[in-house]
Amino acid sequence: MAGKVVVTGMGILSSLGLDLDTNWSNLVAGTSGIGYITLFDASENQTRIAGEVPAAFEDHCKKYIKKRAAGQMTRVTRMCIVAAKDAVTHAGVDFEQMDKTRCSVIMGVVNTGNSSVESDTTPQNTVFKSMSNAMSAWVSLDYQLMGPNYAINTACASSAYALASGYDLIRNNQADLVIVGGADSIINKEEIEGFNALYALSVQNDPPEKASKPFAADRDGFVIGEGAGVIILESEESAIRRGATIYSELAGYGLSSEGYNIMAPMKDGEGMAFTMNKALLSTGISLDEVDYINAHGTSTELNDRYETLAIKQVFGEQAGKIPISSSKSMLGHTIGAAGTIEGIITILSIYHNTITPTINLDHPDPDLDLDYVPQTSRKREVCVALSNSFGFGGHNATLVFRKY
Repeated sequence: MAGKVVVTGMGILSSLGLDLDTNWSNLVAGTSGIGYITLFDASENQTRIAGEVPAAFEDHCKKYIKKRAAGQMTRVTRMCIVAAKDAVTHAGVDFEQMDKTRCSVIMGVVNTGNSSVESDTTPQNTVFKSMSNAMSAWVSLDYQLMGPNYAINTACASSAYALASGYDLIRNNQADLVIVGGADSIINKEEIEGFNALYALSVQNDPPEKASKPFAADRDGFVIGEGAGVIILESEESAIRRGATIYSELAGYGLSSEGYNIMAPMKDGEGMAFTMNKALLSTGISLDEVDYINAHGTSTELNDRYETLAIKQVFGEQAGKIPISSSKSMLGHTIGAAGTIEGIITILSIYHNTITPTINLDHPDPDLDLDYVPQTSRKREVCVALSNSFGFGGHNATLVFRKY
């Protein structure tokens, strides 16, 4: 087994901005990226709000992607490419100096966004736009990388699974560097109607920025967000050889399948607790070493209740002392991108010793009594942090990050 797996670069696009620094400063400030939907006419929908990427994105991405290639990609795939290129630049990687057979790409992909809101789809590009492997393939093509490139689909845990898979490639000496991430947008009429039919989305449309309220008594469902997150994972040896800045160590992970229900989590968060325990066991980190948990925290009745119960089950008396926050209160739920976007937020929390808040926690649920870092961010040393992702179908992931 190779040595440590470290993080040397990150790229992010979300409703809070088109680059890493803008996103981080908005997250620390407790800014909401949720607004009224502009991508289509949502006036007939029960839910009329979402976290859309800033409108400047299309002009922004022209600096990254050639026109012909851009025409073969959906808007979501273009988000992925922009985040990937930002992450590579942030990591200071020159692939001409790397062994490209040992550089890999893994993306968490629920769908490519080739929905009713996608424009300019033609018979010539419809196949390329719909290929679920398109994101990893385009990134690999861009840098002419010859290590494995593939996509993973485990619903809302997809890009967390991608990080776990990238970790394994490096630990098993199959790769020196892996570009991992995900991108998603389900801001379209048909998917919003579908989630409304499942009573999964918030219908508190006014004001939009107040709708996503994880752990609050008046939460009524999640708010859709869109965006992309990409992380450069690298072997410690490769990072040191390049003189790279190391932002964090990915210390280990826990993955599990609940085998229980296509939509609902296991009662009392048993599956979530099992996953967190498994993650900690993989790293040898003790319960009292965990300084922060970036919660899945969707703002749905069951997730927030069961995730709270799961944390209590795992940490016992320690649970009340651990700050827990949900980035989804600001970004919305970015589905296939969530695992990586929230992984980036967790890494930056460790790097900057700053915990981002759970906003909109105006009416705490009396049954949910942990420290959810309400409203404002908090300066605190963070040496070890968990990032949770739990998806429809019972796909669970907990990632463990450690200060390098």
